[in-house]
Amino acid sequence: MVSKQKILIVDDDSNIAELISLYLIKECFETLIVGDGESALAAVDTFQPNLILLDLMLPGIDGYQVCREVRTKSQTPIIMLSAKGEVFDKVLGLEMGADDYMEKPFDSKELVARVKAVLRRYKPITTEVEESDDKVVRYEDLEINMTNYSVTYHKMRIDMPPKELELLYFLASSPNRVFTREQLLDQIWGYEYVGDTRTVDVHIKRLREKIKDHDTWRIATIWGIGYKFEVSA
Repeated sequence: MVSKQKILIVDDDSNIAELISLYLIKECFETLIVGDGESALAAVDTFQPNLILLDLMLPGIDGYQVCREVRTKSQTPIIMLSAKGEVFDKVLGLEMGADDYMEKPFDSKELVARVKAVLRRYKPITTEVEESDDKVVRYEDLEINMTNYSVTYHKMRIDMPPKELELLYFLASSPNRVFTREQLLDQIWGYEYVGDTRTVDVHIKRLREKIKDHDTWRIATIWGIGYKFEVSA
């Protein structure tokens, strides 16, 4: 019997949380509701969710801090929920390590679609899957392995959320090819994702903080167009 995927709902508004839970249960998910940041952090260990729906305005520890704490120990996908719709708030959430951001009020069906989309793209690191060379991209001092979702840079394992890794792999798989922000948004986040192209910029910025330019390759900005993984001849 296939076990249900588990969704942790973190929201101090019990009415919203219960409504979200009902929609997810109808889609055969298992849910757990908690109403504050401390309980959320405890539930990550005990409930071991496949995905976290995280409200930002929480009593005690806020959603940003919860996201930061979760990312120190887990790559579990996080979708932030907030009444704050400013670009700054969305960018901050993504920089903290969130995989998606939804502004309240939102349509419950769209939320379920976002949950499914993020889960489809997330594969936890496992050592049981046999590696396949067609899912590994190698350059000098860099290896990106989509089989076990790992990045090795200068012989060191680099912790990287799924979306960052997928973006790096996609670019590196097509060296010197230019992709627009819209193409990258569609390829990595999918058609279900309703977001602006700033999402791509934020993830590129985070990649560059972890993967510095090399003598033979780099992530290059093509001004006014997008990005490419540039490889020297």
